Amino acid sequence: MGIGVSIELDSAAIAKLEAAVLSAAQKTIDSLKTNVVTAQVMPFDMGDMQNNQTFTVTEEDGGEITSHLVTGSPQARRLYFHPEYNFQTVNNPNAGGEWLEPWLNGDKKDFVQDTFAENYKKEAGV
Repeated sequence: MGIGVSIELDSAAIAKLEAAVLSAAQKTIDSLKTNVVTAQVMPFDMGDMQNNQTFTVTEEDGGEITSHLVTGSPQARRLYFHPEYNFQTVNNPNAGGEWLEPWLNGDKKDFVQDTFAENYKKEAGV
């Protein structure tokens, strides 16, 4: 004699969780941007690169959600990949190249994961 199992999925609850992922991802990447700006690590002369050319993007494509911190100024790549430059530190005292390293591999490497988990719990109501 076999055992029968019936599973019913709550599509409204699933939709709520999916929406929570999207919202949590956007809030997390926004928090990363705020954290980077607050840490004053980006090169800053007139402030255009940090204040106007750095922005966040969260996209959903085929069920996959990605969030990006984008710096679209022409000099960003050159400045980022040349930490040997002598960066002025009048406006941002911690300015230098590779300014995202603490969040990628350094002492703040858990920031994104921890912040996403916190945001997701709030958004999903769990």
